[in-house]
Amino acid sequence: MIQPNSTIGVFGSGQLGRMFAIEARKMGYRVHTFSPASDTPTGQVADVETSANYDDLAEVEKFARSVDVVTFEFENVPSKTVEKAAEFVAVHPKGEILHIAQNRLREKTFLNENGFPVVPFRHIKTLEDLYHAVNEIGVPSVLKTAGFGYDGKGQEKINAVGDVEPAFSRIDGRESVLEGFIDFEKEVSVVCARDAAGNFVHYGVIENDHANHILDVSFAPAMVSRKVFDEAVEITRDLAEKLGFVGTLCVEFFLTKDEKLIINEIAPRPHNSGHLTFGGCMTSQFEQQLRAVCGISLGSTEFFRPAAMANLLGDLWENSEPNWQNALAFPNVKLHLYGKTESRLGRKMGHITALGETAQQARELAVNARASLI
Repeated sequence: MIQPNSTIGVFGSGQLGRMFAIEARKMGYRVHTFSPASDTPTGQVADVETSANYDDLAEVEKFARSVDVVTFEFENVPSKTVEKAAEFVAVHPKGEILHIAQNRLREKTFLNENGFPVVPFRHIKTLEDLYHAVNEIGVPSVLKTAGFGYDGKGQEKINAVGDVEPAFSRIDGRESVLEGFIDFEKEVSVVCARDAAGNFVHYGVIENDHANHILDVSFAPAMVSRKVFDEAVEITRDLAEKLGFVGTLCVEFFLTKDEKLIINEIAPRPHNSGHLTFGGCMTSQFEQQLRAVCGISLGSTEFFRPAAMANLLGDLWENSEPNWQNALAFPNVKLHLYGKTESRLGRKMGHITALGETAQQARELAVNARASLI
């Protein structure tokens, strides 16, 4: 066990690291964040903020030698960086897991080869590859860049053969994956934690609504059947076991009208849809990450009441500062801002969480509180 007063190293410095650092400091740990930026959401809360490029291996070594364990708040950390850190300190989750999750092709291939449910997909390198793949998979289908895609970035929908060349042109020759289009009923996720001894906890099934490819609202418990609930948790548990995962993991699913679950993506870290556990549960997803990587018993995932989360994007700042007083006047609402000084359209600036007697009531409360900001 890594004891309180030890130092936790975090690669990445965004809002996920910020909330992790808040939980770590509440439990008496020190936090050292490493990223190319400064005055970051994580750095504002951490004890130490190192601003250096991930490929500066001398700084990575210095960082690794100064901490007792390393974890992540985002997965797109170069393999060489992780390998260098792992020479000096334990790193959770493993670098191999990050390597898989960084790239849609590697992720889809891993899932498919291990029997997990995924959409039909093909590897795309050339325009000829794309024509062949569209012919095999059919339309509609979705062309996605293999690496560094999130919040809908690097995606092109193909509705007809005439869309092939324009779509390929827009991804600018980058290695890609063509996926079959899923006519899903809803999107759900399972956030879980697993420790090195194989102990596993989860927050049930969370239901997610998106707008413009960005998560808009999440609520729990999701409106799904017991069969879907049990299957989603079982798939998530099996995947965590197969990966030998240590930390907090999120699995995002498409749920079809005939109750089939298909894995959309995996996130080897806390996830936006799990923000409703931060204040909504006995143990948040961020505290679970801390417990898992430090070898502390995993905490209770019990919800105090049904919960919901509504993202606050930079669009809210377009005309003026949001009216915080209006939102905070709602009962059972909490405001979380990430300390970002520059608002941009589509940028995640914070979120609102709400508790209710039902998940739907919590959702309405979070959405109404957000609407009152303008």
